Amino acid sequence: MTTVSTASTQPSGDRRPVADRVAGAPISWGVCEVPGWGFQLEPDTVLRQMRELGLSATEFGPDGFLPDDPQAKAATLAGYGLKAVGQFVPVILHESGHDPLTDVERAMEGLVAAQASTVVIAAATGQEGYDDRPVLDDSGWSALLGNLDRITDAAAAHGLVATLHPHVGTMIESGEETERVLAGSRIGLCLDTGHLLIGGGDPVGIAQRNPERIVHTHLKDVRVDWAKRVQSGDVTYTEAVAGGMYVPLGEGDVDIRAIVAALEGSGYAGWYVLEQDTILAAAPAAGGPDPVADVRTSIAHLLAVAGDPSAAEA
Repeated sequence: MTTVSTASTQPSGDRRPVADRVAGAPISWGVCEVPGWGFQLEPDTVLRQMRELGLSATEFGPDGFLPDDPQAKAATLAGYGLKAVGQFVPVILHESGHDPLTDVERAMEGLVAAQASTVVIAAATGQEGYDDRPVLDDSGWSALLGNLDRITDAAAAHGLVATLHPHVGTMIESGEETERVLAGSRIGLCLDTGHLLIGGGDPVGIAQRNPERIVHTHLKDVRVDWAKRVQSGDVTYTEAVAGGMYVPLGEGDVDIRAIVAALEGSGYAGWYVLEQDTILAAAPAAGGPDPVADVRTSIAHLLAVAGDPSAAEA
């Protein structure tokens, strides 16, 4: 069993081995904030299985998965020998009359209590789910970029690092939109290798061109045939997830080796959060989808790639 370090912050000069910087995420067990997403496993099952896999760190998961009280949240994780590395926080950023800091501050209280390092912001549309989104005008872009800088400063005041997570079905999903955020704000980037590819971006290119802005990583692998069907509108994002668009690392079309090489070669010292978006129809049973088996496969692939000499080549 590979045990991940329990340290929850990443000093810029820290060069701990990749094996010490691997974290889990409840979405790999089908736990998601979207109503009607699928069967939701109990926290005890998810957290216990994370620890059994050798993970000692995780993201919080959606609201309601862990207790709302910050201290209780931290205590729950500690009871399973887990630390928190961050939390995915979808908030509306593009509406001039809406202040996202209230929701972000609430999330940061829990992160500080758990001695976590990162708040992961997604630019929510204000609609349920990830199957549709409006188009930003210049005013919306201005509000969004300004709010990202405000969140960056608020996070720093709490001793946290703020990141923007490009995500299918949010206001920032494509490579072009991601580049506009990097050019127009000071926020760090959460490199989500799956969402960027599905959104029509190039996760390898972004990792190679902007390594200094990447401070957190969600490692995903996806099947490009499904991604193209989402891009064309043939299927919704949710339908594609249910159909098997996300697969364990090494079994899809994302060049995980090149991404890890680019990040590690640049001195990246952050976390690799393993995320395989999953929709469960029911509790895992013999012959059905097995989150534990998939996460185990992803851990093995990441460590193999990181340990291969070719993975360190630029």
